Amino acid sequence: MKLELLPRARRTLADLLFEAGVEFPCGGESACGGCKVRVLEGDVPVTATMRDALSEDEIREGWRLACCALSTGRVVVEVEQWSLPVLTDEARVPIEPRAGQGAVIDLGTTTLVVQVVDLTSGEVLGVETALNPQARYGADLMSRLQYELRQPGELGRMIREALGGMLGGEPLREVLVAGNTVMHHLFCGLDVQALTHAPFVSPTLGGYRFADWELAWPGPAVFLPCLGGFVGSDVLCGIVATGMDARPRPRALFDIGTNGEVVVGSAQGIVYASTAAGPAFEGGRIGAGMRAGTGAIDSVHVRGGAIECHVIGGGAARGVCGSGLVDAAACGVELGLIGANGRLTNADKRLALAEGVALTQSDIRELQLAKGAMAAGLRMLAAGGVETLDLAGAFGNYIRQASARAIGLLPEDLPVEPAGNSALRGARMLLLAPSTRPARLKKIAEMSRHVELAADPDFQYLYAEMMALARYRLRG
Repeated sequence: MKLELLPRARRTLADLLFEAGVEFPCGGESACGGCKVRVLEGDVPVTATMRDALSEDEIREGWRLACCALSTGRVVVEVEQWSLPVLTDEARVPIEPRAGQGAVIDLGTTTLVVQVVDLTSGEVLGVETALNPQARYGADLMSRLQYELRQPGELGRMIREALGGMLGGEPLREVLVAGNTVMHHLFCGLDVQALTHAPFVSPTLGGYRFADWELAWPGPAVFLPCLGGFVGSDVLCGIVATGMDARPRPRALFDIGTNGEVVVGSAQGIVYASTAAGPAFEGGRIGAGMRAGTGAIDSVHVRGGAIECHVIGGGAARGVCGSGLVDAAACGVELGLIGANGRLTNADKRLALAEGVALTQSDIRELQLAKGAMAAGLRMLAAGGVETLDLAGAFGNYIRQASARAIGLLPEDLPVEPAGNSALRGARMLLLAPSTRPARLKKIAEMSRHVELAADPDFQYLYAEMMALARYRLRG
């Protein structure tokens, strides 16, 4: 798709490219090459960073990196844009009626969802979704934290303004915001230093209230409290949505994303942990990776002994999203093109998926790191046994479970149930139960315990074991 851009004061070419939908997976921090665009008209100078990421042939053909693209005049570029399906949730939940309207926000690392709710009926009146504008400064949390240390307050201002615009202008009685610990700290303007190094323990994990005038929003807001470490209020809301805190038998909750979280518990107690899964499940750090939108390979199958791909939108493949990545790895293992140790067996060390789209050895390693972290976390926390695994978030709802089991992301012997956008649903449940909300949040906090996986020497051995692309059973 062609896009005409005209940079102007305070609006660089990189700014305009990001707003057009071009992703900056590493936030411009390294030459990952994940934000290529091709210049058709105009001049975009080649930088040293571009030379590190692009071949001479690519540069001659007009390819540039969007994250460091600068120009003073009109430019026409070819961009591989795609639409963004964001998982929302409008299921009916218990309600304590009161007058007025409220809103809930799922402030994700990659995407944003805002729901406006009728507080009298509990009906969802409107939904707005968008990319998190902070993604320009890195797909992963650590990149955002490093940027915050260099430019304190900028990412918080950016996200507050973006969400304020999504809320609209109608008066709101109350807005509840849920997000991971880094999103919590950035939004609330808190010192992030403690989150940048071990043991990653911050003293400011509580809920924070803001008057409408403080945010320039149409109503006052509460950022719900984090649980601990990198486990934030999005997971807290997941506990509420699944009713884990009231269940007689243990269940597990997987929130698979840039910051992967694992929770196991029941009414007798809850343990939780975060795992550095990284952005592979969302297409980040994968050479041909992209979000699940037009042009993305979202599913891969073996037919007649060969790989066959489905592309969102039905056109030519532009890349592969997280669900397609898991499928492709499972198919590669089935065909003997990928060993259980993750090594590509063919001579060129590539797994071809479609014309111009292939997975490399480094892509498979990224997948192994991500899936190994999640599986190892579940193995450690669920050692006492669980009856069901709830999958939260968009990725957890779109992956093919057979493929996830085949590569050892999900265990063979545990029933799995998609939980939808549990962060959004849990936040709405809390919004619609104002009188019981404080007591429930207090109870969950008191019955929950954070497990620092990295501090347990057994976790490192288990992590290495779970990186294998092989099936496993939770009970032995």
